[in-house]
Amino acid sequence: MKLSSGGALCFDMEAGTHRLSWSEKCRGGGRLVLILGVCLFVAFHVPTSSAALSFNSYALSCPAVEFIVRDAVRAATAQDPSVPGKLLRLLFHDCFVEGCDASVLLQGKGSERADPANASLGGFTVIESAKTTLELFCPGVVSCADTLALAARDAVELAGGPVFQIPTGRLDGLVSSASSVRLNIIDTSFTLDQMVKIFASKGLSLVDIVTLSGAHTIGSAHCSAFSDRFAAQPNGKLTLVDSSLDPTFADELAKQCPARASPTTTVANDPLTSATFDNQYFVNLLARRGLFQTDSVLVQNQRTLRQVEDFANDQGLFFRSWAESFVKLASVGVKGEGEGEVRRVCSFVN
Repeated sequence: MKLSSGGALCFDMEAGTHRLSWSEKCRGGGRLVLILGVCLFVAFHVPTSSAALSFNSYALSCPAVEFIVRDAVRAATAQDPSVPGKLLRLLFHDCFVEGCDASVLLQGKGSERADPANASLGGFTVIESAKTTLELFCPGVVSCADTLALAARDAVELAGGPVFQIPTGRLDGLVSSASSVRLNIIDTSFTLDQMVKIFASKGLSLVDIVTLSGAHTIGSAHCSAFSDRFAAQPNGKLTLVDSSLDPTFADELAKQCPARASPTTTVANDPLTSATFDNQYFVNLLARRGLFQTDSVLVQNQRTLRQVEDFANDQGLFFRSWAESFVKLASVGVKGEGEGEVRRVCSFVN
């Protein structure tokens, strides 16, 4: 146990235990820092996974791995502030399809990247940059799956979100199929029950649904992902199709996404603090200003409304829940020995 510079008690990793223990709020450099204290070796039980993840996977083989990945994310974000949101979305689309095995990074006819639902994914060059440097210092050691998981974790931190540890030891998948994409990802028009079904198949709970939906506090979306919630006529008149959407907000969206808008036009997920990872997303939901139907359903259902309210009122609570749910997400379907490899280049199998 140690005392942080802000005077709060922070707990370091506690070896020899098999539990997750949370620190109190700790202040580091003026920002909320969460230290996730865990044992040095933890086996995460997730669907279709026999792999054990560890917090010291690269302690001897590539001790600079986290610095290298973080540096790549930081450099890319400095050039393009949209990078954190892209990396988070990339991880979601990877983990939900074949598990967290970097199968979404594979190129080729019929691969996951070839499916239209993944056409707007970004952040690939950030992973490639980090992997290139890792191969220089630690050839054949760090998987692309771990690189992606670490990069998404770091993206949240660089956007102002919580700081926490995640386990590593993922292997890269050998299969990537476009036919698996639509069956496993969340469509923005889904009902809560439809989301529950998909999340449950990944070992994720209702609490995880609300928490991980908080990823929409950063990033942007194409007009086609939400434009069916209102009808913008060529004469400028607006017809509200989805009554759960605030009319004023719908009018703002219609102006950004007029009837003849370019297919490449995007809108910020969070119109107020789009580049900052915070709890503003949940405040927006309570004001009926959620961009997607999947956002709005969280305040329309009593099973999730209370959690939205709690997160809107307490950013620290959201951050702590985010760290827990992110670790669960990044542990879905990880490949163990005999199920994958460590790719030399992330876009192709060895």
